[in-house]
Amino acid sequence: MIDRDVDPIRLEVVKNALLAVTDEMSGALRRSAYSTNIKTRGDFSCALLDATGQVVAQSFSQPTHLGSLVHSVPSALREFGADRLAPGDGIIMNDAHRSAVHLNDIALISPVDVGGQRVGYAANVAHHVDVGGSTPGSLGINTEIYQEGLVLPPVRLVRDGEIDEDLARLVAANIRSPRESMGDFRAQVAANQLANRRIDELCRRYGVAEMERYMDALIEYSDRRVAAALREIPDGTFSAEDFLDDDGITTDPIRIAVTVTLREGRVEFDLTGCDPQVRGPMNATAPMAYSGIAFVLRALLRADIPVNGGFYRHVRITSRPGTVVDALHPAAVAGGWEVAFRLAETAFLALSPAFPDLIPAATKGIICNVSFGGRNPTDGEYYAFYETIAGGYGAHRVQDGMDGVQPHIHNTENAPIEEIELHYPVRFERFALIPDSGGAGRHRGGLGVRRDYWFDGHEATFSIISDRAEFAPWGVDGGGPGRKAHYIVDPDGLARPLGSKATVRLSPGEVISVQTPGGGGYGDPLTRDPEHVARDVRLGKVSPEAAESLYGVIVDADGALNPEATARRRGEER
Repeated sequence: MIDRDVDPIRLEVVKNALLAVTDEMSGALRRSAYSTNIKTRGDFSCALLDATGQVVAQSFSQPTHLGSLVHSVPSALREFGADRLAPGDGIIMNDAHRSAVHLNDIALISPVDVGGQRVGYAANVAHHVDVGGSTPGSLGINTEIYQEGLVLPPVRLVRDGEIDEDLARLVAANIRSPRESMGDFRAQVAANQLANRRIDELCRRYGVAEMERYMDALIEYSDRRVAAALREIPDGTFSAEDFLDDDGITTDPIRIAVTVTLREGRVEFDLTGCDPQVRGPMNATAPMAYSGIAFVLRALLRADIPVNGGFYRHVRITSRPGTVVDALHPAAVAGGWEVAFRLAETAFLALSPAFPDLIPAATKGIICNVSFGGRNPTDGEYYAFYETIAGGYGAHRVQDGMDGVQPHIHNTENAPIEEIELHYPVRFERFALIPDSGGAGRHRGGLGVRRDYWFDGHEATFSIISDRAEFAPWGVDGGGPGRKAHYIVDPDGLARPLGSKATVRLSPGEVISVQTPGGGGYGDPLTRDPEHVARDVRLGKVSPEAAESLYGVIVDADGALNPEATARRRGEER
């Protein structure tokens, strides 16, 4: 029900105008950025907030970043002082223990003033390739945040539209990729300045008071839509648990437990059963956990509900400070997004009985943070690189899982090997889907990928903060688990296995293989259409041996289905 004083047509126009601004911000940031991680992989997000710090519009970017801005922007404004910000200013922040996330994700917050009146804020957050710390890419197996890199409280980077050169020099002196990062900072500044111009144009068209009224109306509209949607969900309490491999320091698994209560139009996520925070970097701050849970709620609602402060009001979480989902200072948090990802998947697992038509089997379940660096033999300069690796999506009740994607809260893109080889001293021995990695089922889980890095002509430091080497992605309704992750030095030789958290020094010519999990399967594998199994064999996604042992399907040497042999084999299995 829309307020009688609010014109529904104008509300729709304002909503789409604000979304267009965030999309234009994203385009400007991406096209201006220097690093592969931002310009190609899209590891950034943009949002607009009102004068009180409530989100009014956000780009289609990273759920991880977007949920965190709900906390980090108001926190930064309180600490720095919103009244200290003048038009053209901008503050940056990355301190995880000041309501931000891991240190690589640096937020830039700029005031939006029209005619001397504060209308709101433009904000973006981008993952910088390196922020210092113990290893290239800032992904070491550390025990406190001070070892992970440069910690930035809310500080003014931009004054009157210009970057503060002294602060920029200080930041550049503490990171391994200053040329890329300074270019990425300029791209962030450009995105917020463009948002300022666009909001100024909207306010001059409609008037400041009218724009503020419709931003408030948009937030209240989302609030009502979410509340109505939650009232349609039957009451119930659902629980699930999963385990992360370890924290990189000990071999102890880390318990992630979620209880979801749906009652009288409210949803509550109880995370108090999660393990205490750990010594290693596998800790999430409360905003990181919030982002993971917010994504779960968003995925259960209609796609046409605008995501803004009205939506975020309904993300209700109970947690215990001092746990892996609500870590306290000075916990290391470089792997916090791995925790948040698993938290989201565990919440989906808990809710799967209530939403069997919506929720798939487990995806790869990892961000799979990979970084490396060294001295470039071509020019002698030190370099650093960061990326995340795709894997299998979980099978659904009506379809197979997707191969080689970055799902759920991940939502970044795969970096093309051609671009990486062009700009960095690394070659790829192999980049391919992994046969038999998808969980077997009536619908097959998506395939994981294998990415083999070869460092020719120089030593490199290679770091992994990932997971799923010990606990496989789960299947649903009789579906099989996806293949676990594997991390291997010299995969075609001595094949020295690594844990899912590691930093290794690679000699010139060494190869390291990162092999991500497949998605879980859905349903009894013996009920899968034999023609679909034969097709998978012909495409190289399933081996003939797995077709027989897992699906009871016999495929001849020419790739054709053998119906008679298949009928006999399945009869034996049953």
